[in-house]
Amino acid sequence: MRIGHLALMGSVFAVLASAAGAQQGAATPPRPPLIVPAPVPGAAPVIVEKIKVHGVSLEGNLEGDSPDRDVIVYLPPSYNKDTKHRFPVLYALHGYSISNEKWTTEIHTPQTIEGAFATGSREMIVVLANAQTKHNGSMYSNSATTGNWEDFISHDLVSYIDSHYRTLAKRESRGIAGHSMGGYGTSRIAMRHPDVFSVFYAMSPCCMSAREAPPLEMAKKVEAAKAAGGAADNDFMARATFAAAAAWSPNPKDPPLYLDLPTKDGVPQPAIIAKWAANAPLAMVDQYIANLRQYKAIALDVGDLDGLKTDTAELHRIMDSYGIVNQFEIYSGDHVSAVADRWQNHVMPFFSKNLARE
Repeated sequence: MRIGHLALMGSVFAVLASAAGAQQGAATPPRPPLIVPAPVPGAAPVIVEKIKVHGVSLEGNLEGDSPDRDVIVYLPPSYNKDTKHRFPVLYALHGYSISNEKWTTEIHTPQTIEGAFATGSREMIVVLANAQTKHNGSMYSNSATTGNWEDFISHDLVSYIDSHYRTLAKRESRGIAGHSMGGYGTSRIAMRHPDVFSVFYAMSPCCMSAREAPPLEMAKKVEAAKAAGGAADNDFMARATFAAAAAWSPNPKDPPLYLDLPTKDGVPQPAIIAKWAANAPLAMVDQYIANLRQYKAIALDVGDLDGLKTDTAELHRIMDSYGIVNQFEIYSGDHVSAVADRWQNHVMPFFSKNLARE
């Protein structure tokens, strides 16, 4: 199905499906060609470190996911040359159904980071953490079932990077960006943590608006998958639903999945649907206007063929209505076709311009 058709079905399940379908290259009719910047001749190589970061906030999660998370750190070319110099940091969040490693093949890092530096972006540290969970995505939310992912990103990860690398350890020098589920996480975390970050950029954010229960046939299929124990070989739609439910409607009394679905016997459950709605950025943004006013710079972008463009445009409209300055662009492309180009030529320069330096 086309991304736009899926996203307009009116449920978070459809939005997650559209995003991952695009990431896996499964869309028909043919998608726009991928736009990947060519390597910049003579670009200095960044230093790539692959580490593990222990998340105290993730300890004891009911899914049994490891609190020790794989993290990729890109250090600028000059990092080892001037050992007294400190750098701003950009935290980058990947989308649903993929890992941070897989995302590097979509945004073509380190090439696009090197290209950005070579074409004028000032040096910074870039950090990508792996947020895959039992059901392929944390939603970057706090939950007893998945662990407190919002806290892991905004506290545990930031604290680790500040204590192990030469960072400028202040909010004015920290930014957060992400794509799809990562764009959702960026919007959510930014709204709630202006004490940690001062600049954010949400790329094609998913799951922005409050959603209704899924259609009856889909609901019964997902319920049957839950009754069967939610095995890893369940189809994409079931796993995406479990991921959202684990994040937004955890239930520590309901093993083995420890989550509540928004339907029971195909009948919508208003209390659970309300919990999901409470986690929708478009539903909660009005509560965080004072926080958003603290940001030095805010940007949103989305492709013109991406069904997520309506909700992205609505977040822009809401911030505009409150007089919050934000940059918004609808570019030519679908959910993933231009993400590498956006990263090198738009996202990196945006943080280069707006993150505070020594």
